[in-house]
Amino acid sequence: MHKINVMNLTAKERYKLLSGTVIPRPIAFVTTRSTESGKTNAAPFSFFSMLAGDPPLLSIAVGRKKGLMKDTARNAVASKELVIHVVHEDLVFDMNQTASTLKPEESEVDLTSLSLVESTSIQVPGIKEALVRFECQLESHLPIQNDEGEVSFDLLIARVIVIHLDETVYNKEKNYVLPDKLKPVARLSGPNYAGLGEFFSLKRPD
Repeated sequence: MHKINVMNLTAKERYKLLSGTVIPRPIAFVTTRSTESGKTNAAPFSFFSMLAGDPPLLSIAVGRKKGLMKDTARNAVASKELVIHVVHEDLVFDMNQTASTLKPEESEVDLTSLSLVESTSIQVPGIKEALVRFECQLESHLPIQNDEGEVSFDLLIARVIVIHLDETVYNKEKNYVLPDKLKPVARLSGPNYAGLGEFFSLKRPD
């Protein structure tokens, strides 16, 4: 086994090892709206997880660039609202297009073939083509500092208010999401992604 003291690594080296081992990671495809320009921002983030079901909380880590907040974090903190979408196979190409760096007054949605749809509980619109979307209110914002004392990313904790599920991926009678129909895409390291692959089940011990 290789023993690596992360304190001896650069930030880039740490990122490379962590993003290459904590896999696969779900992708949060997030829309927010600028309170200044009114433009809708869209961007993907793979440091994304479910925190709890009661209350229903999701977390997203949004890295900063040269200490500056990205549009997603800035908009979410200002408006206290965001929409989080699950990325499925047919959404991957357009999602990747929104990773482009644009000015705050420009919308990444314009780089894609995607369309926006009004939300039912918040002002931020969602992505119409997504099979699952969560309308959320910002529960908490935590600026996280690196070893040099600089804020390197913003941790957003979002409370889910409304869930929209396409009828093709949801069994209403049993209240099940059908993963084989949803076909979510996961992030690996570098430019690599993965599908669900083989399914298997294990019974938990009593």
